[in-house]
Amino acid sequence: MSTTSSPAVELDTKDLPAFCPNKNMSNWSSHPRVFLEIDAHGHAKCPYCGTEYQMKAGAAVHAH
Repeated sequence: MSTTSSPAVELDTKDLPAFCPNKNMSNWSSHPRVFLEIDAHGHAKCPYCGTEYQMKAGAAVHAH
């Protein structure tokens, strides 16, 4: 069994609010759009497809 995984999709503040499926994913295999909550470590994971997202180093998430 392979345990390789795709690297996290890197986000910057201009990419917020974060959502999945992202703009680079194929439409034919997409799921409903879900907005992602970025945790204190700048990480989020899609509950549908498991795609991981990570904020770029130095990028800050600001609360509304």
